[in-house]
Amino acid sequence: MSDLTSLDAAELAARIHSRELSSVDVTKAHLDRIAEVDGEYHAYLHVAGDRALAAAEDVDRSIAAGDAPASALAGVPLALKDVFTTTDMPTTCGSKILEGWVSPYDATVSAKLRAAGIPILGKTNMDEFAMGSSTENSAYGPTKNPWDTTRIPGGSGGGSAAALASHQAPLAIGTDTGGSIRQPAAVTATVGTKPTYGTVSRFGLVACASSLDQGGPCGRTVLDTALLHEVIAGYDPRDSTSLDVAVPPVVAAAREGARGNLAGVKVGVVKELHSDSYQSGVISSFDAAVAVLTELGAEVVEVSCPHFEYALAAYYLILPSEVSSNLARFDAMRYGMRVDDGNMSAEQVMAATRAAGFGPEVKRRIMIGTYALSSGYYDAYYGQALKVRTLIARDFDKAYEQADVLISPTSPFTPWKLGEKVDDPLAMYLSDLCTLPTNLAGHCAMSVPSGLSKDDGLPVGLQIMAPALADDRLYRVGAAYEAARGPVQ
Repeated sequence: MSDLTSLDAAELAARIHSRELSSVDVTKAHLDRIAEVDGEYHAYLHVAGDRALAAAEDVDRSIAAGDAPASALAGVPLALKDVFTTTDMPTTCGSKILEGWVSPYDATVSAKLRAAGIPILGKTNMDEFAMGSSTENSAYGPTKNPWDTTRIPGGSGGGSAAALASHQAPLAIGTDTGGSIRQPAAVTATVGTKPTYGTVSRFGLVACASSLDQGGPCGRTVLDTALLHEVIAGYDPRDSTSLDVAVPPVVAAAREGARGNLAGVKVGVVKELHSDSYQSGVISSFDAAVAVLTELGAEVVEVSCPHFEYALAAYYLILPSEVSSNLARFDAMRYGMRVDDGNMSAEQVMAATRAAGFGPEVKRRIMIGTYALSSGYYDAYYGQALKVRTLIARDFDKAYEQADVLISPTSPFTPWKLGEKVDDPLAMYLSDLCTLPTNLAGHCAMSVPSGLSKDDGLPVGLQIMAPALADDRLYRVGAAYEAARGPVQ
């Protein structure tokens, strides 16, 4: 592994901007690393080497001319989850139905990365249309966890997390619908943030469940993740759910937290997210993290969110219902895959294309969602789930009257073996127990590495949650804990 691929993004940026390093050299080092190891990990679906190097050359040329860097991360390369549209490389969403499709427009996140001078190394593997917790649902094969290649890297954004953990990128972008940034971060010992809903544009983010999806930053340190957060966040009039508010001061909060003082911060341990049914090594790691936060001066209290026990059931009605609506656009008529023998009606072409193009998990969720929205069942299923969603949001509101942030394990389990749960969807869904309440409420949350499990020596994550638009609290607490914890080895 090159010395350049072992450095944090913040350090790479500082050296590039001072001309101690060139963006071209840093980008080439990561492309070389991809060529060397990605055959084993399969983090990437598409590598854009020439375009990444051209973007790096532009950054170096601008800095040499005396221009100010376009952003705090200008010149630092990045891996982009293959659910954001890009005009210069395919956007497949991990699905055969979009194999080879190139968008006529960039997603807002993609455009912001380019404007910030961040070379995009390529597009990362993912569960098809972001539906899964293991990246085994990708139509292009699973990604493997760099900590143990017999195990899953989490999902749906396992490609982005694995690219970070294997030093194939210093930064990455993911999306989080029910934990798809945080759970992969937890099981790969990386950092991932689900920002407040509406603060990172969804324009050009291929929709899974529109009221839940949120793009977010991923890195190997809290500061790196904060720097990327500031690049991609902000109001976008092309996204009707975008919030016209200032971006929380996440970078300043990360720098403050790194000084290691949490005096005056109240941390709430969510009783319903601390269970004897969780893997014992996860619980012991979490309890150790609580002790560290206490030593840093935080006041730790227990809070109760009684409706969280219904979150999983509500989520797996709301999400499939939105999936069944969003994925209706893949009709073989406008773009993507088309199955047609020349003698088929439009309805037959559509049915044959969707049967061939969608994988089993996508089909399962479309059918569940269509049923939940059907006449006679809407109120009993989807309507009831929306009521539970409101109760969960109220639980959060009451909890935040008692604490500034809430904490829990990110996932009840360390990464399981590839194939172990692929035929048991319910067992797979249980990995989202701790993460999905935040998505239902539209709040923000982060996963920070909390060491290795005593059971199997595999990574465990600490989840930090905060109210809507209080993303800076995540970074202050996360950076303080990270500094006190030290490296995960």
